[in-house]
Amino acid sequence: MRRAAKVAIGVGVAVVVGGAAAVAWGPGLYADWANRAAAEAPALEATGAPVPEETAGLDGVWVVADGSFAGYRVHEVLRGEDVTVTGRTEEVTGSVTIADGTLTDAEVVVDIESVRTDEPPRDAYFRGTVMEVGTYPTATFVLTEPAPLEPGQTAVELTGDLTIRDVTREVTVDAEVATTDDGAHVVGSVPLTFADYGVEAPALAFVRVDGEGSIEFSLRLEREG
Repeated sequence: MRRAAKVAIGVGVAVVVGGAAAVAWGPGLYADWANRAAAEAPALEATGAPVPEETAGLDGVWVVADGSFAGYRVHEVLRGEDVTVTGRTEEVTGSVTIADGTLTDAEVVVDIESVRTDEPPRDAYFRGTVMEVGTYPTATFVLTEPAPLEPGQTAVELTGDLTIRDVTREVTVDAEVATTDDGAHVVGSVPLTFADYGVEAPALAFVRVDGEGSIEFSLRLEREG
């Protein structure tokens, strides 16, 4: 997850490349195209159900399954036009442990090199200059406080350590959880201040990236084994 934060920065800086497109198309047209390309925020699937009254049925170890993704969302101002940029990867691994209806352990690892946006040059800048994926190939979130699952609810607050490029910060994640026909689904976002991870948001002649963004995730969970 942490890498996702840096991704946000890379996205912004590499808009320098996108600036050429903005000049060619006109900033308004480019902003419209970029905003349409931005992914929707993660949401629980419509058929998901809240935490059951008998939470004991959820106890055990759950692993991140196919269909999961993580990434980032950042706001830019490009030649006076507001632009939202998102990056995504499905290269996400990890596990969650539930005991007595409480989420007691969790670790999620994201492969940063595989995060992609709609602009390959932006991605190359992010992987090389910003994230240095050859040295820091992954980002990690580790739960540090138990998180009770409330029967009949979907909301859950997760407190843990987010590590991006070897910098670890405690974060609070506003998440939602639901049971599904084949397991469980967890979605959420983590607000980020880039300077906290040693990243300076780009501010150039024609593009300015906000100093804050967010990491987003959608995790499909299935029972281990």
